[in-house]
Amino acid sequence: MKIPEILLVESLHKPGSLARVLTVIGDEGLVIEHLNAVRRDGEKTVWEITLELDMDDARGLIEKIDALPNARVLGKSDRVFNRHEGGKVRMTSRLPIATLQELRDIYTPGVARVCLAIRDEPALARRYTGVAHTVGIITNGTAILGLGDIGPLAGLPVMEGKAALMARMADLSGIPVLIDEKDPGRLVEAIAAVAPSFGAIQLEDIAAPACFAVEDALRARLDIPVLHDDQHGTAVVILAALISAARRVGLDIQKSVIGQIGLGAAGIGIARLLKAFGARSVLGTDLNEDAMRRLESMGGTRTDLAGLMAQADVVIATTGKKGLIDPALVRPGQLVFALSNPDPEIEPEDAMERGAAFAADGKSINNVLGFPGLFRGALDARARAFTDGMLFAAARAISDAAPEGELVPSPLDRAMHDAVALAVCQAAGGKKT
Repeated sequence: MKIPEILLVESLHKPGSLARVLTVIGDEGLVIEHLNAVRRDGEKTVWEITLELDMDDARGLIEKIDALPNARVLGKSDRVFNRHEGGKVRMTSRLPIATLQELRDIYTPGVARVCLAIRDEPALARRYTGVAHTVGIITNGTAILGLGDIGPLAGLPVMEGKAALMARMADLSGIPVLIDEKDPGRLVEAIAAVAPSFGAIQLEDIAAPACFAVEDALRARLDIPVLHDDQHGTAVVILAALISAARRVGLDIQKSVIGQIGLGAAGIGIARLLKAFGARSVLGTDLNEDAMRRLESMGGTRTDLAGLMAQADVVIATTGKKGLIDPALVRPGQLVFALSNPDPEIEPEDAMERGAAFAADGKSINNVLGFPGLFRGALDARARAFTDGMLFAAARAISDAAPEGELVPSPLDRAMHDAVALAVCQAAGGKKT
């Protein structure tokens, strides 16, 4: 898997010096994600260059930069680690505790009155505790990003990242919960046991097929919203991008055949949501027979890659397989979303050259566009579960917020997150305005 690496490169402060370094990087087939001048030391400038590469790429690139007469690699930046040091979230008190009376009111003995009131009327917990704006972000670490089963503790930085985004984008308290359990039944029991701590639960990075059984069981058992973000959060953002693209090219999604390549958690979530949205039919293909049967159980139709490409009006790929789609399979007029990062199943420009009406990769398709507003809206509406109507509302709100010429808005657009929350709340029957 390619991951971001940040090289510190020193070059002579002369015209064309940096260009020679960038040419070496380009000749290696690498794309610069970020470039920043760190400092100037006399006649030399130190640059911070962010790239997505693997270890073999890094070794070869460093050797070639060092071979230049005007530059050398000083090492790697710790910028990412620096931003994670000490963790990314913390719990703080909303109230001052400056006097003994304040202490006695918020803790013992005064807190006993609140405890007894909630015992007699549990609904008061929404008013007198933080449960109404608290989301449990729960993982067992079996499918962390593209890294696979690395365990719950190694997945904690991802859960903290989700919590930080919930706080910044939706004023929610996301609480990471790590559960060292792979058996679906025991995992459900563990999550259900801690569920009273939260107003909603976000399941995160739990491997398929266990993720499907775990979510289904928790939804049936709990009276709070439960959402597996890898399935439904991804599907919401893909639907938003598809709405934008369809509007641009004049495509009616309800009259279209959708082709989903790859039926893992994300692929199944996308296929299910687009089927529910009213697509004329949903085709799917995967090497896993259980995944194909799951698609059929949802009303989808199994096929192979060639058959899907021959029939689908919209092609969505979430396989993680670089170059999987032969450009020769693309039909004129198709919409193609090759979403695997960092390398798509087909380059958008290759699909367009073969006549696709629209093509995009996954670089702008980010789950953070959806989950903060989804949970804020569900909690504001006091919803007991997420419905397809709430997911549709979120997708439309995301699409509506996209700037001219873009599929989706910036994930840093706080107004967009507020709009998603409002749309979800209203779709759930809430009164927030």
